[in-house]
Amino acid sequence: MRISRTQAEGIIQVLKETLMQDRYADKALEKVFRVNRELKANDRGIIAEASYDIIRYWRLLQVVSGSQSLWKILGAWLVLTGEKIPAWKETSSINEKSVQATRQQAITTRAIRESIPDWLDELGVNALGEQWEKELHALNQSPKTCLRVNTLKTSREELKTLLTNEGINTYTDEAFPDALLLQENLPVFQTSAFQDGLFEVQDAASQCVAPFLQPKAGQRVIDACAGTGGKTLHVASLMNNKGRLLGMDVAEWRLEELRKRARRAGVHNMETRVIDSVKTIRKLNGTADCLLLDVPCSGLGVLKRNPDAKWKLKPDYINKLITIQQQLLRDYAWMTKPGGILVYSTCSILPAENHDQVAAFMNAHPNAFEIIEEKSLLPSQGFDGFYMARLKRLV
Repeated sequence: MRISRTQAEGIIQVLKETLMQDRYADKALEKVFRVNRELKANDRGIIAEASYDIIRYWRLLQVVSGSQSLWKILGAWLVLTGEKIPAWKETSSINEKSVQATRQQAITTRAIRESIPDWLDELGVNALGEQWEKELHALNQSPKTCLRVNTLKTSREELKTLLTNEGINTYTDEAFPDALLLQENLPVFQTSAFQDGLFEVQDAASQCVAPFLQPKAGQRVIDACAGTGGKTLHVASLMNNKGRLLGMDVAEWRLEELRKRARRAGVHNMETRVIDSVKTIRKLNGTADCLLLDVPCSGLGVLKRNPDAKWKLKPDYINKLITIQQQLLRDYAWMTKPGGILVYSTCSILPAENHDQVAAFMNAHPNAFEIIEEKSLLPSQGFDGFYMARLKRLV
């Protein structure tokens, strides 16, 4: 791959937006593509792949380039990926031997080699011990693109055939019955299959949460932290569109996106409700056969696909999230009816956000709930990191 000037300028703009102006990487990409509509599909692919990889290894690239210049950091990335540095004035001072030599020294320090802040490396070691090294390395791998088949409209076999006919080859993993994995990263949102609501893009680990809730047709199910609804729509498909499904969130704009996705997916048993006060929750106490609390979290389990989070996260913010998780579990759990099921889940790998939260809640309410099962999915297993706990309300 010989990078073009147009591609390089696109990469630089994404880096500037993400790392200098604190925009999320996916939104920065959207903006660059929107402003530069003349970019071809190949250009867009290279810009996206390079931008994410440079963000992923931002700290290492700063060290080996010896510079804060985005152009020199791009040049260092080209050296480390074995690509030829173009003859541009912005990259003319880069010395390939120096970059390689500096890298050899730099990678002896884990936090630099894996490109994370020192505080995050320390947090990971304290939380996970020797396991941290393995998970941290896994979190720096490029994510697989995974689709969740919308079984309200099609089967996995039918969708696989339809996508093949549209030039997108997929494969299955029997551990994830509703999943299709792309053999190579290709744009899927322009396919007829997506426009017809036959699938959503959702990591295989994330696809484990809704089945863990064990929702059944005809039940009343609440997703109290629905967001834009990836898991809500999965729950609807598992309910076969029968029963009552309530998607809730504190932000109306997220629920509006959920409603759009639900229409495309052919979901008919769902309503949405904004959580505008504690009264909204209390009115629903004791009404849910199944309650999903996929709570806000640090996202440390999904750094593969959100590498810019490494540079946006701060220790105080994680502590704030832990407090919010405690409050949500404490206040929302009672929407579960006696005999009903509550699932608490996060896309974090930190025990403080996961098992410790559930243990603290159980200690505070020893006779009200019992733990049925806990499950952890780790990044080193090939997909995102997730935690989930299934609790049964007793009284």
